[in-house]
Amino acid sequence: MSLKNDLLLRAARGQATERTPVWLMRQAGRILKEYREVRQRVGGFKELVEHPEFAAEVTIQPVDLLGVDAAIIFSDILVIPEAMGLSYQVIEAKGPTFEQTVRSKSDIEKLRVAGPEHLSYVLEAIRITKRELHDRVPLIGFAGAPWTILAYMVEGKGSKTFSVAKKFLYTEPALAHALLEKITESTIQYLKAQIAAGANLVQLFDSWAGLLSPDQYREFSLRYLEAIAAAITEVPVTIFAKGAFFARKEIAATNCSVIGLDWNMDIQESRALIGDAKTLQGNMDPCLLYAEDSVIVHETHRMLEAFGPFRHIANLGHGLYPDTDPRKVKLFIDTVKNFRFKV
Repeated sequence: MSLKNDLLLRAARGQATERTPVWLMRQAGRILKEYREVRQRVGGFKELVEHPEFAAEVTIQPVDLLGVDAAIIFSDILVIPEAMGLSYQVIEAKGPTFEQTVRSKSDIEKLRVAGPEHLSYVLEAIRITKRELHDRVPLIGFAGAPWTILAYMVEGKGSKTFSVAKKFLYTEPALAHALLEKITESTIQYLKAQIAAGANLVQLFDSWAGLLSPDQYREFSLRYLEAIAAAITEVPVTIFAKGAFFARKEIAATNCSVIGLDWNMDIQESRALIGDAKTLQGNMDPCLLYAEDSVIVHETHRMLEAFGPFRHIANLGHGLYPDTDPRKVKLFIDTVKNFRFKV
């Protein structure tokens, strides 16, 4: 059965759309009391990720409650290191922590290349979500970019600088590449399994791209993003490399269909660098949603005008902040949906 609303997919492929499609990173999350109620029943974030029925339920909530043009499967980028053999916990107010880290050749050799069988709970959540969506909107799958995953595996926790992980790149470059290759192979298998389970588009989150210098980014991130984008040919691929303003032209040279922009990336400059053959996604500052309603509407109109009517997917330049008023989020979404370009 064909999708009832395929605006996102048409925009990703460069096809004409009646209006700009819109979805938000972290739309299935703490801004919704309905999400918090489900999470409380399950016990915590990680438990929610690992229970397919509940993960599917919170994935669909933003479609029902906010009216977005796509669902994104509720999961976590750190399911990949766990599937490779490095377990993690999510501690409230502290974030993810790993009991063990990867620092040596033997540490890397102990890790397996993760296959679909190691992530069956995510795939089941996708299958349930697809069934319950009834083809209303596309479903987005995702994974973390290899550099971002390495950063957590080496550092062992979240960090503002990831200096331990960056040190690893400088002092053990051969080991870094060996680890990145295993992560990349695992990620390709994982994304292909998501697509087989029903994902209509997949996104790579390079959350810590901006911590690397341009040369380091080319060596330790971009080449692996290129490999993943080249391997995923079944559906459109989005690359969102937060902070990598210096790599926009090079990301455009990969096999991705969509490039996500953060709110620090100028729209016109990005289009000039990237060209017209890719769709741009973004890039409103999430903090705009704290503003007065009139400001939200005005700035959203400005953003849409700057991107223009073709090859744009409206989104924020980062994920929603947890204390954002859901009413303001819906105002942003409705403003995008109601906007029409003058002919």
